Parts: sequence; C-alpha cells; structure tokens
Amino acid sequence: MGNLALRVEGLSKLYRIAGRANSYRTLRDSLTDAMTAPFKRARSLIRGEAYGASGLQEEIWALKDVSFEVEHGEVVGIIGRNGAGKSTLLKILSRITDPTEGYAEVYGRVGSLLEVGTGFHPELTGRENIYLNGAILGMSRAEIDRKFDEIVDFAEIEKFIDTPVKHYSSGMGLRLGFAVAAHLEPEILIVDEVLAVGDAEFQKKCLGKMSDVAGEGRTVLFVSHNMAAVATLCTEGLWLHDGKVCASGEINDLIHKYLGSLANSAAYGVADLQPEPDLPFFVKTVTTMDVEQNVKNVFSRSEPIVLRMSGEVRDASNEYVIALDVYNYEGVLLFRTHDIESSAVNPRRVQGAFEVTCTLPSNLLPASTYRIGVITAILGKKELQRHYPVLQFDVVQEEALARVFFGTRGLLTPSCAWRIAGNAH
Repeated sequence: MGNLALRVEGLSKLYRIAGRANSYRTLRDSLTDAMTAPFKRARSLIRGEAYGASGLQEEIWALKDVSFEVEHGEVVGIIGRNGAGKSTLLKILSRITDPTEGYAEVYGRVGSLLEVGTGFHPELTGRENIYLNGAILGMSRAEIDRKFDEIVDFAEIEKFIDTPVKHYSSGMGLRLGFAVAAHLEPEILIVDEVLAVGDAEFQKKCLGKMSDVAGEGRTVLFVSHNMAAVATLCTEGLWLHDGKVCASGEINDLIHKYLGSLANSAAYGVADLQPEPDLPFFVKTVTTMDVEQNVKNVFSRSEPIVLRMSGEVRDASNEYVIALDVYNYEGVLLFRTHDIESSAVNPRRVQGAFEVTCTLPSNLLPASTYRIGVITAILGKKELQRHYPVLQFDVVQEEALARVFFGTRGLLTPSCAWRIAGNAH
C-alpha cells in the first residue's frame, strides 16, 4: 500500500446522450409544460434522478468496472481504440470529472496534459499561467521561480511569455502546456494523445523529458496511438476496450495482442464512419481504390493508391481541413497529409455533400500492412473528428524485387533515380 501511486476500484462513468427531438409545439403545449414543470421536477428529485433525465433516450458507459493499481515509479501505457474510455479514465484520475460508480485513490501530486491548453486561462499571460498551474499543484512561489526559466526554455516561447495565451497558436499552447506539466515536479504525470499535434522534433523532445521524469522515479501514465513510442517509454500497459479492461501486463506483449486485434477489426476496401450528428463538417466513408477507381485493398509497390473520402458540409461559415495519417503495422505514424496542401482544395467549402481524393504515389511503401487514420478540423481552431484505424490495406512485393535476397528495407521505400556509368551494360 505504501508504494502505491494509483488505486482504481470498480470505476465506471455513465453519460446520457441523444436527447429526444421535439416536434412542432403549440402555445397550449408550452403553457401546459410550464405549469407541470414543478411537479415533474419534484418527482425526479424523489426518484433520485436529474431533472430531464427521463427525456434522454440512450445511456453510454464510457467506463465500466475498471480496476487496477500502479506503483510509484512505474511507466504505464494506456492503449485502445478511439472511444475505448482512455481519455475519460485520465479525466477522472486528474479530478476533472467524477465517476458514476467506484473510486480512484491518487497518492501524490498530479500533473496532467489532456489536450492543448488544459488548465490555462486564455486571458492570462504565459507567465501568469505558469504560476497559476504551479499554485494549483500546491507548489510554493519559490519552487515555481526555481523552475520558471527551464519551463520557458523548453517551451521555446520566451518572446511571447507575457502575451495572453488566447493569442498563442496551437503549437505554442501545446509546448507551454507540456513544459508546465512536466517541469513542475508532479509525482504522477498524466499525458494524453497530445503529442500527435506536435512536430517530429517536439515529439522527440517530449518523449525525452518523459523518460527523464520516469528515470527520476516518478509515475507516468501515457496514452498514445503510436505503439513505437509506447513501447519505448513504458514498461507496463493497460488495454481498454469498450470502457472495460481488456488486458494488462508487460507492454510489449500487450501491444502485440492489441495490434493483432486491430488486424481483425479494421475495414478493408470501404469504411463507413459514424460521425456525431451535430458536427458542422464530417467524413462519412473512406475507400481505397486503384487509379481506375476499382475498389481494392491489395496493391503492388509500383501502383498508386487512391483514397476517396465522402462527407458533408453543414455549416459553410468556417474553413475546414481533412488530414490522412498513414501508419505501419506496428502503429508507427509514417506521415500525415492534408487536403489543403493541394491548390485545388479551398478550405472554405460550400454547403452540401463533398468528395475528395488523395493519391499515394507508387513505390513509396514497402510490402506490408498499413492502416489509415482520418482527422477533420476547423482550420486553425479545433479538431472535429478523429478515427483510427479507419481502413487497412496491403502492399505486396513485385516478382523482380522478390528475387533480390535482401528485398526492400525501411519505413518508406521511394523509387530513387539510378544512373550507371562506365562499362556496365
């Protein structure tokens, strides 16, 4: 008990969603509801329900009966598909939301970074937010003063430290948020999938800092879809599926089991997504095709791969962007591409249905299995939709290269220009 950092017992979280749609209402209906509302409210209180809960049609258990323990000094990777309950679990451990059932005991000071700008007040400057977050963690001003220069140097925002954070870009907010969470000496560091929005250099820097934190004997809980990063940083793992603990244990064995499950669950050829009904812009289907627009899921290295996305614009007042992430079988993000990289795509789109295609060039990917992730966002403002894995496809080796005993190697295998001089024929 004395060495425990976290103790979670029977943790469950219930959300009520999908409110009942109201039909056309008359003045008589409105007056009747106004007169009967006090009686309905009293009846709900007697039953122990929130008023209006009976009008909700569906209940979703984001977490259900989750139990585990983490000792001080352990570095735990929490893995699972989108919607598995990972972020909900971290929000409960960070005391952002309360569980519906069960409890979580946290033994130590918690520093968390669950999304860009978590815990920051937009009207305060970067300097003021550093001191505010330190005070929330229970640190004295002298302790924060000692770490201040190191935080600013890590975040690389010295020029803007006295600017209100509402004027920061998402990258600046992320750098400062991580720097504060990691440097103010929390005994337990909780990091959600925020590193995915940073550049490669920043991700490497953050992973190095988390390794340093772990090396100092502090506890780290790390959520990521990058299995290579999880395997490098973590020693133990927790696999969540549909809000429940699917498995736990040594991280490499857990990742192997998880990736095996993805191979059986990712769609081939065509994927139908289920976007939230209130999104102003979303992708509904993703399809892998050849250049002749034949739906297929097995490609040779020498042929392009066409990815077609169809969706809908419901609110044309914003600028939107679609991003495609291409992962290898181990979950390593090979690259991300955006539709607005093409001059043919205008981020301010007209209302209604749309279709957009992305063509991956030939001779780019070695023979293996790949997965696609799709992200939509309001340009420069916020993420709307994130799905991984959406689709899965295979790339196979051509017969000529198959005869070469060393084959092709590397994460990417572009076809390079070769020239032979001399006596070669």
